Amino acid sequence: MERPIVIIPALNPLPTLINYTKALLELNIYKVIIVNDGSDPKYQYIFQELSMIDHCIVLKHEDNKGKGRALKTGFGYVLKYFPKTNFVLTVGAHGQHTLDDVKLILQNLRVFSNGIILGVRNFRSKDLPLSNAIGHRAASLLFKLLFHRRILDTQTGLRSIPTKELSWLLKVHGDSYDYDINMLVEAIKRKIPIYEIPIGRVKIRKNSIIHYDEITNSQKIIQQIIANFTKYHKKNQE
Repeated sequence: MERPIVIIPALNPLPTLINYTKALLELNIYKVIIVNDGSDPKYQYIFQELSMIDHCIVLKHEDNKGKGRALKTGFGYVLKYFPKTNFVLTVGAHGQHTLDDVKLILQNLRVFSNGIILGVRNFRSKDLPLSNAIGHRAASLLFKLLFHRRILDTQTGLRSIPTKELSWLLKVHGDSYDYDINMLVEAIKRKIPIYEIPIGRVKIRKNSIIHYDEITNSQKIIQQIIANFTKYHKKNQE
């Protein structure tokens, strides 16, 4: 099994991220890079504890710059200091992805080593309103209509990416949630294979806010898909 590097963009994480990181490192992960994306100072003790874990690296944005920018910070760090690593895994900071979900991606690294692997969530969740589930299905169908490639979960934050693809990913537009879709559109444009592995049900933590880890607002997702199509269609006509 390959030993990838895990990148976790984190904004105001829960203390559970500490034990979760330790558990990830027991899955034959080479390094865990956590990007503190301008978290409130009251969360600093969490990042301090994380920085004391062997093979865990904490990077910091002084201000909140968005999930996409946090991922790019992690990608750039890997290219600079660990360019010989074959893969990076992006994982959510708020417990959206179980260890079993991560294991599923790890088990498929060699089989699908030539492309991006997406951990596709099951949207038939009691926590998720029916309107959101329908909206995500509509977003998937729209993506297929416009880009001729159906992707069941365009916003999933659990992804495996070959390190050799990180250079162009650093140039993909988007600093917020839009980066997730922009990444997929650019991969399709470059004819990079995209593989989908079913994982658990979508997880929404009740009575709390998940800041930017996989948004559930399907209307925003659909708007972003249309914006991407308009952009690339215009480029092709020039």
